[in-house]
Amino acid sequence: MSDDLFDKLPTAAGETYDGSAIEVLEGLEPVRRRPGMYIGGTDERALHHLAAEVLDNAMDEAVAGHANRIEVLLDEGNRLTITDNGRGIPVDEHPKFPGKSALEVILSTLHSGGKFSGKAYATSGGLHGVGISVVNALSSHTRVEVARNKELYAQEFSRGATLGKLQKIGAAPNRRGTSVAFIPDTEIFGDQQFKPARLFKLVRSKAYLFAGVEIRWKCAPSLASEDVPAEAVFQFPGGLADHLAEQIGGRECVTTQFFSGSQDFPKEGGAEQGRVEWAIAWPLYSDGAYSYYCNTIPTPDGGTHEQGLRGALTKGMRAFAELVGQGKKVKDLTPDDVVTGSEVMLSVFVRDPQFQSQTKDRLTSPDAIRLVENAVRDHFDHFLTDNLDRGKALLGSILERMDERLRRKAEREVKRKTATNARKLRLPGKLTDCSGEGSGETELFIVEGDSAGGSAKQARDRKTQAILPIRGKILNVASASADKIRGNQEIADLQLALGCGIRKDCNPDNLRYDRIVIMTDADVDGAHIATLLMTFFFQEMPEIVRKGHLYLAQPPLYRLTSGATSAYARDDAHRAELEKTKFKGKKVEVGRFKGLGEMNPGQLRETTMSPETRSLIRITLPPEYEARAAVKDLVDRLMGRNPEHRFQFIQNRAGEIDPELIDA
Repeated sequence: MSDDLFDKLPTAAGETYDGSAIEVLEGLEPVRRRPGMYIGGTDERALHHLAAEVLDNAMDEAVAGHANRIEVLLDEGNRLTITDNGRGIPVDEHPKFPGKSALEVILSTLHSGGKFSGKAYATSGGLHGVGISVVNALSSHTRVEVARNKELYAQEFSRGATLGKLQKIGAAPNRRGTSVAFIPDTEIFGDQQFKPARLFKLVRSKAYLFAGVEIRWKCAPSLASEDVPAEAVFQFPGGLADHLAEQIGGRECVTTQFFSGSQDFPKEGGAEQGRVEWAIAWPLYSDGAYSYYCNTIPTPDGGTHEQGLRGALTKGMRAFAELVGQGKKVKDLTPDDVVTGSEVMLSVFVRDPQFQSQTKDRLTSPDAIRLVENAVRDHFDHFLTDNLDRGKALLGSILERMDERLRRKAEREVKRKTATNARKLRLPGKLTDCSGEGSGETELFIVEGDSAGGSAKQARDRKTQAILPIRGKILNVASASADKIRGNQEIADLQLALGCGIRKDCNPDNLRYDRIVIMTDADVDGAHIATLLMTFFFQEMPEIVRKGHLYLAQPPLYRLTSGATSAYARDDAHRAELEKTKFKGKKVEVGRFKGLGEMNPGQLRETTMSPETRSLIRITLPPEYEARAAVKDLVDRLMGRNPEHRFQFIQNRAGEIDPELIDA
């Protein structure tokens, strides 16, 4: 078969493919043919991207220091007007296009603008010279007014084509800047209309991003609503910190003070490299919200500036953990552990930024990682160490998130290895459950050993009281690794019996009992076991403690008898008090209980388990999270791996012991 025959083969449409089939699109026709290449589509998001392009140009003037006021007006008929008081688009003749003004070239030619060389703008959101020309191409009508040198000029366009030459309107002694009014083309966007609420939110967010600009919002009264006023003025001296405070509202956070600030990047070769501003909070209960910007352009997919921030926060937390003696706990820490659940606002201004696409959803500038990380790191270190309680509160919260992630990972691995995942969970074999489920009635008594468990089972009210014996001293979770905690059978039985989950998944509403009562012997070993159990609840189920479900029983250590009179004493101090009061001057026979197992069921019921005669101590936590952090610090010092901390505590508190109790 000859080459000539190949050239004459018909196409699918029966036409010959030769040079005449090659189209050359001129002017703005490519934009109208393929709008998705320039604004990501023709949906509602793309429609509002037109507004963002024009507003970004006005913001560039403000960031460059040439404008301090921007006005946004939404009229009926889907007409949007954005005005700034900057320098104004140049109106003189363009040297490469004789007979055309620079304004006409910018509006009707792709890849034209003043932001390529960096001479007119040190940092800017417009990079490719397609923003305003794309808006013009996709609008049925565009009118641009420019006030320069005390003169007012105007030019109109339709679907990218000029409707006439640049006109000199007249004198404008009290006006400067650019005004762009446009109506999106229904041939491209159909009957879609600008959403006032969406535009209002966009305008408000821009004002937060640059404290030196005032943005005035107006819309036709018919477009106003409860959420969107007809007029508003935005100017926020605090920048992102003000924005975050408004977003957090009254929600409780891990730290009462947000981590916020700003920092200029160091100069390179005598040239300004830009700056970074940030504001971060860690709400107690949040799925997280993240707002990233580059040169006031939203970058919802994050990018290299986000990576720099995450690196600074993670390295800062690792360093702080080493400082407070918890360096081993953060060996598995990841940036996700630090950031997940937080409310993050990050804004950078950089020269010649690189984006993943024309819609600028993701920043790809490599230098942004280094610049942001170095700028934020020192500030974060100071934020943590300036107030150790604040730093420890944040570290504790992040470690809980890390442990929760590791637990979920372990559970997924177990599920992959287990063939029978669907089998139902069964209650622990040692649990003697109660039969009733009445609200405010059911109780779980955690007792030490089978002997005490046997007495408690006989002494209990079967309808409302359940018994769970544990063997010996439970694992000290404050000094144990996450893997060791997950592998401990006593802890697994306890979690299964309670049924409410642990750490982040702990839900007090799912608790199977209304009260959890720690009931151990009234001696030193019993106090140690009770302390280990309280440590477990504080670390693994803090919400159970905060909601007031945890109690300490007060079993007696002594039984005092004189004739027909008898009484029970909780400890040595209580015994001494009874001997001086109730048994004063009498010969008293003192019996000491070696443990709950030695008490007969009647005695145990009367002294410790019956609601009518017993005394319980409710375990509580301070309501403020940072105050709870102080409790966590005390638990870590007394129950953690470092024995020197316990020894120091004993030395410091030895003088507080009553000498009479020592003699007794």
